[in-house]
Amino acid sequence: MDAIDLKILSIIQEDITPSLAEIASRVGLSQTPCWKRIQRLETKGVISKRVAILSPEALGFGLTVYVSIISGEHSDKWLAKFTEQVAGMPEVIEFFRLAGDVDYMLRVVVKDISEFDEFYKRLISIAPLQKVTSHFAMEKIKSTTALPLNTAGKKIKK
Repeated sequence: MDAIDLKILSIIQEDITPSLAEIASRVGLSQTPCWKRIQRLETKGVISKRVAILSPEALGFGLTVYVSIISGEHSDKWLAKFTEQVAGMPEVIEFFRLAGDVDYMLRVVVKDISEFDEFYKRLISIAPLQKVTSHFAMEKIKSTTALPLNTAGKKIKK
């Protein structure tokens, strides 16, 4: 990956809608080499998917909850059941296994506290859990999907 690849990535991670001609022009390439670079970045998994990012608030999902979980059990069977069922819950939009005092962290979006209560009851019925703590987001101060590519540039060949 070089500086041109980073420029392409910077453009498309902010907005995928510019035409190939516009992207190529902005990075100083013709369309064919620019398209080949994009395809190579997709093949290598650097570009993992192209999506539209929706506004939860505009769709009525007014509550974001961060749920931390201490499992109390770590067997393979327990882990397989827990991860499969939690990953299948549509309200869970991010799901991480962590190192440290907390075993799992979920980011959950729901319409309101009543819907979260229903979600919570389903969550705790999946498997035995030692501790579940919910943190309710009061205000979104920053939210981005853009990675800090300017810091990655130090490791990229020029």
